[in-house]
Amino acid sequence: MIKRVLLIIFRLLLGCVFVFSGFVKTIDPLGFTYKIQDYLSAMGPFISNFSSVAFIAAVTLSALELLVGLNFILGARLKETTWVAALFLLFMTPLTFWIAIKNPVHDCGCFGDALIISNWATFWKNIVLSALVVSVFLLRKSHKPFVGHHVQWALALYGFLFAIGLSTYCYYHLPLVDFRPYKIGSNIAKGMEIPANAASDSFDIKLIYAKNGVEKEFTLQNYPKNDNSWTFVDQKSVLVKKGYEPPIHDFTMETDHGDITNDVLSNPGYTFLLISYDLKKTNIAKSNKINDIYHYAKKHGYGFYAMTASTDDDIATYKKQAKAEYPIVLTDKITLKTIIRSNPGLVLIKGATVYNMWSVYDLPRFKEPLEKSALGTIEKPDAKNTIAIVAILFLVPVFITFLIDTFLTNRRD
Repeated sequence: MIKRVLLIIFRLLLGCVFVFSGFVKTIDPLGFTYKIQDYLSAMGPFISNFSSVAFIAAVTLSALELLVGLNFILGARLKETTWVAALFLLFMTPLTFWIAIKNPVHDCGCFGDALIISNWATFWKNIVLSALVVSVFLLRKSHKPFVGHHVQWALALYGFLFAIGLSTYCYYHLPLVDFRPYKIGSNIAKGMEIPANAASDSFDIKLIYAKNGVEKEFTLQNYPKNDNSWTFVDQKSVLVKKGYEPPIHDFTMETDHGDITNDVLSNPGYTFLLISYDLKKTNIAKSNKINDIYHYAKKHGYGFYAMTASTDDDIATYKKQAKAEYPIVLTDKITLKTIIRSNPGLVLIKGATVYNMWSVYDLPRFKEPLEKSALGTIEKPDAKNTIAIVAILFLVPVFITFLIDTFLTNRRD
């Protein structure tokens, strides 16, 4: 009895962590893709060549992670699920140990943008999960599945396909739940503010001086300030402790004539921001619709800017292909990827507040002025309701399957 209770506790703990980790990445497939690409780039030029399959890897891995969590919670195919979880952690634990030591990326991305933890915390998290997986494996014989053998395989397949479908939907229509600092209702200007008492970055500074052909390192406290016999050679600065970094820290809008960020964010009216981190990869098929929105904005006196990190040549090519008449400004590439998971994507702000955003596949038809339209109001998505709906959509077929299996089992008996 004790073994069975412990097994249930360990299963649920593992299941909750895997479901949370898998779900937040499943609903943000492009975000996970960007993180995988960061990892591949950090591993060298040869490994970075595999970036082209990052999206497929992101969708597959997040679906597999979500499936493992669901199987742990439901108790479906426990033996196989434990082996998959063990193999997953056998790969991820050494990888996160390397990441913790080398620190090639500051955010591990294991919980998407929903929960950001340090690289060392990620490594120790994997150690704990590994211990739980070993415990479940040792106690697996105490498990009593609630459905039959074939039904468990059917549920596993259903869970995997459900996760793939959810990722596909969010790829075309933006994440169902937005954890980023640019979500609807957020204020970009406030997101860039630094509190007066915020901690600054702390550095270990070494000063290198030479004397008689011999170099020596000094600190700021003991370097030979007034000794002319020493010659300054170099300075080394190592970040010891990261200070406060505001949620939004790289939002800029650069033109040939200077930075217009403050002008745009201080404008009390509506402004459309067309976001495309790479114009070479943007969806040209929707250009006519985007041009219509630009003319609509121009007609009603609203601002309209395209934001990109592309080169001047790519911008010129895009303008010709898309017949774009709107102004295009330069912004940091990572910032653009963070603002919206669509290339291009459309963001509506009023002042510095995000009022709405649309994927390129969901661009609305603007007719009446925004002041009189629901499109010009803030409608924050209800994250709890969204998660509840997704859970219901998944669990209803599971419950029906359970009832059918129970009915057929009782008839056979």
